[in-house]
Amino acid sequence: MWLYDLLFSLDVKAILLFIVFFLLVANFLKNRNAENYPPGPLALPLVGHLFNVQMYSTIWHFLCFMQCPQLTKAYGNVFSIRFGRDKMVFVCGYKMVKEAIVTQAENFVDRPYSPLFERVYNGTSAFHPARLFNNAVSNIICQLVMGRRFDYSDHNFQILLKYLSGLYEAFPGVMKHLPGPHNKIFTHRLLNHIFWLSSHHSLTTMYLCFISEQHQGESNLGFSEANLALCSLDLFVAGTETTSTTLLWALTFLIKNPDVQEKVQAEIDRVIGQTRQPTMADRPNMPYTDAVIHEIQRMGNIVPLNGLRMAAKDTTLGGYFIPKGTALMPMLTSVLFDKNEWETPDTFNPRHFLDAEGKFVRREAFLPFSAGKRVCLGEGLARMELFLFFVSLFQKFTFSTLDGVELDTEGVIGTTHVPKPFKVYAKAR
Repeated sequence: MWLYDLLFSLDVKAILLFIVFFLLVANFLKNRNAENYPPGPLALPLVGHLFNVQMYSTIWHFLCFMQCPQLTKAYGNVFSIRFGRDKMVFVCGYKMVKEAIVTQAENFVDRPYSPLFERVYNGTSAFHPARLFNNAVSNIICQLVMGRRFDYSDHNFQILLKYLSGLYEAFPGVMKHLPGPHNKIFTHRLLNHIFWLSSHHSLTTMYLCFISEQHQGESNLGFSEANLALCSLDLFVAGTETTSTTLLWALTFLIKNPDVQEKVQAEIDRVIGQTRQPTMADRPNMPYTDAVIHEIQRMGNIVPLNGLRMAAKDTTLGGYFIPKGTALMPMLTSVLFDKNEWETPDTFNPRHFLDAEGKFVRREAFLPFSAGKRVCLGEGLARMELFLFFVSLFQKFTFSTLDGVELDTEGVIGTTHVPKPFKVYAKAR
């Protein structure tokens, strides 16, 4: 009896070993790279390189700030990483990123679907500036979308921000893939609130009237309430988060560099004074302030990774073969901190954007908004917002932090790169 049990046990073990061996071989064949595919570190079966990032807070933190320099040194500016079953090619350095998203824009214009990246979509009192900046920047978008501004304490304004920032988060990510009324609930609830708040002459009101006429005339031009909801959401999400975060980085870097803050205020006083409101016409006359804003964007590195691209056809990049359908990630961090493009890449230095005569110089490697066919469409709006907010703040106030508190410039990496929460003093000038 014991011999039968032993033989049976050996058979089970053999079967299990065969199954494991079969799965490993199948996984190897499935994930085998094409000839001359970009190199990368050895990947574990099934999980790929996921275990390599478990010690870091996010994959972005792992790639952007921990391993990117080492991987670039080992494999060059084009290398591959595998997360589970998903392969991605990463592109680093200004020259190679420009090659991918500008020179070969047609070849990498597509966007892949990936569940992984879809998840990742007064007085002397100190105060938290984050919410204030968020409200202020949101009001600019309200002016564009609705034709009116709101008091920060306005109940309806706060409800609108609550809808925009929290409604989708109330549903698990899988909900939008399920049939049912929940997708329309978001659209109608958001649009009803926006329409009720909007000026009669706002872009939103005119758009909704156009949609109504389109339906009556049975036109099919592609205009819909769903499109309006998505465009409005894009304006608020993309136009608010990044700008308000950049302003937080502005406080961080100028508090840590009080000499820079003094020079900015001196230029503001000389060009604008302390009573007149700044306008965009002042920008050409303020090269140092312009350079400081650009350096804040470079060092703040708000969006460390560019949007994920996908090869629209078989192509080559950096001498490597990129098959059609390959996911490709241009690493904007590697461009903004490229040692071949910046004199002191790891140091806050506004002179990166000034020539020997102190005139503003725009650098080709300054790509916080990406480049090519997928460049951020809100770049113009963001640049205007940043300049006007930044100048207005330092025209009226001098900022400092609590005694003995050293502001952290490392920040927190998530979908965006934000400073750690901090309090500041704002002293009226």
